Amino acid sequence: MITQSAKKANRQNIKRRAHNVQRKTALKKVTKQYLKLIAAGNFDAAKTELPKVYKALDKSAKVGIIKPNKASRLKSRFTKLLAKKG
Repeated sequence: MITQSAKKANRQNIKRRAHNVQRKTALKKVTKQYLKLIAAGNFDAAKTELPKVYKALDKSAKVGIIKPNKASRLKSRFTKLLAKKG
């Protein structure tokens, strides 16, 4: 027999997982877009895209999708990449 609290916990888990997957997908989309701009040599557009990448990384770190140190590391690498290429 499955308890009521276990059923509720399962419902919560399903909702949270769906939300987290959505957030992670959005983060990947923004970072891929940024990397495509760098690869194409479109550095002006990449400069305007960088704050969006920062925002997505910070939000993901805040809610626990990725760890704060990973967000910092990626921000650093993306900035370094733009400075090196452009």
